[in-house]
Amino acid sequence: MRICGVELTGSDAVVCLLNLENQQFNIPDCRARKLSIPKEHNQYDIKQFQAAFVQLMKDYKVDKVAIKGRLPKGKFAGGAVSFKLEACIQLIADLDVIVITSSQAKAVLGENPLQIPFADTELKGFQEAAFVTAYIAHQAIV
Repeated sequence: MRICGVELTGSDAVVCLLNLENQQFNIPDCRARKLSIPKEHNQYDIKQFQAAFVQLMKDYKVDKVAIKGRLPKGKFAGGAVSFKLEACIQLIADLDVIVITSSQAKAVLGENPLQIPFADTELKGFQEAAFVTAYIAHQAIV
């Protein structure tokens, strides 16, 4: 099963693909590390973001998208734009999307810690949260 982990930060959707085959994880190459919309965006920009995300998921045959949940209020609250991007992704027809809450993440990582250090993945540092989100989604399914 191929899962795309997503972390939404500001006007960016940071992505990381994680594949589980024969009880082995691998990180497939992906042409995009993040998809963005302009800070001053309009309806056209949001539709373009959604179309680009759909195409990326189709091209890489993604089975499920796991989004790292953000808090709606408080010190670490997500921004309005990130919630727009989440809605764009969740409203894509024929795409299985889940949101991983911080409590779910802690529970899963407590039972199934990461099998390799993130530094060994050869991903960019800003992709770590997306990678961990995809890993958690895989563990939650199994």
